[in-house]
Amino acid sequence: MVCNNTPMDSYVISSSNGTDIGSHVITMPAPLRILLAMTMVLMIGIGFLGNAIVCLIVYQKPAMRSAINLLLATLAFSDIMLSLFCMPFTAVTLITVNWHFGAHFCRISAMLYWFFVLEGVAILLIISVDRFLIIVQRQDKLNPHRAKIMIAISWSLSFCISFPSVVGWSLVEVPARAPQCVLGYTDFPADRAYAVMLLVAIFFIPFSVMLYSYLCILNTVRRNAVRIHNHAESLCLSQVSKLGLIGLQRPHQMNVDMSFKTRAFTTILILFIGFSFCWLPHTVFSLLSVFSRTFYYSPSFYITSTCILWLSYLKSVFNPVIYCWRIKKFREACMEFMPKTFKILPKVPSRTRRRIRPSTIYVCSEHQSAV
Repeated sequence: MVCNNTPMDSYVISSSNGTDIGSHVITMPAPLRILLAMTMVLMIGIGFLGNAIVCLIVYQKPAMRSAINLLLATLAFSDIMLSLFCMPFTAVTLITVNWHFGAHFCRISAMLYWFFVLEGVAILLIISVDRFLIIVQRQDKLNPHRAKIMIAISWSLSFCISFPSVVGWSLVEVPARAPQCVLGYTDFPADRAYAVMLLVAIFFIPFSVMLYSYLCILNTVRRNAVRIHNHAESLCLSQVSKLGLIGLQRPHQMNVDMSFKTRAFTTILILFIGFSFCWLPHTVFSLLSVFSRTFYYSPSFYITSTCILWLSYLKSVFNPVIYCWRIKKFREACMEFMPKTFKILPKVPSRTRRRIRPSTIYVCSEHQSAV
């Protein structure tokens, strides 16, 4: 496949024998391309700095090296790599509408793109299964040592799945049709099978497992909340003679603990929603590119691919913002990395810290308020 590389607002895609196989490829106007490229540069800065702070926090503070924080740091590191090794080349291609880095590096960049994305998805999958085991199955099995083993396995599997794209097991075209090397249309069953396997591994399996896990978690949290609401008053009345004033404080304590558990789960749920929002369009786009000749050679393919790729990169910026918004310890650590001249906001009084087992499921009963 040969692509005309004249720097115009449209391209004619022709085959190797020179016959026309598609209409003119419509690109974006130059001002809009420059605006998107500048936005992507800003995304690179935010994604790199935000995720780097997450990694530094976990690295410098031993108290933050819990299993879940090690997983979040690995997710941040994969986003850093995506920001450094993939996004800059896309930004340059957006401005110039030409790929200046060679056909061989096209395959390498595509492999790195899938590699780092697969690793981030694998970490989200591990976190969701861990939350499912803790809240639904009441099993707290993930410790820092096991988390490191799972991280090593996820890196290895991500590399094994993404590496075939660099040795020619899939059709990856130099982008005159897109601002980045993307999966192209192919009639070969082997190429299509690999593309399907890649997309199943990167979206369909993780999305299905995470959706099932979170639905089960939501159901468990709802049932526990109803149980506490229905039995808190009777618990106080039955134990007031034994516990005195302590018994009157028990419902408040259980509400605090349940709020702690629900907030931690909500943070992970938001990450899952962000993953789905950023990657569902990209998955549909990739499937259409591989299987639909009409879609791949349509004049609007460049504009569609630009918007889809931009949305997929948004996830690397999304995660650190969620960490700082939802996780108090990360927010406080971020403030420590800021220069003193920027610390103009008053310090908000912190809530009372509670150290509880993550697997604790709060059940109100006659003899027991927490298991």
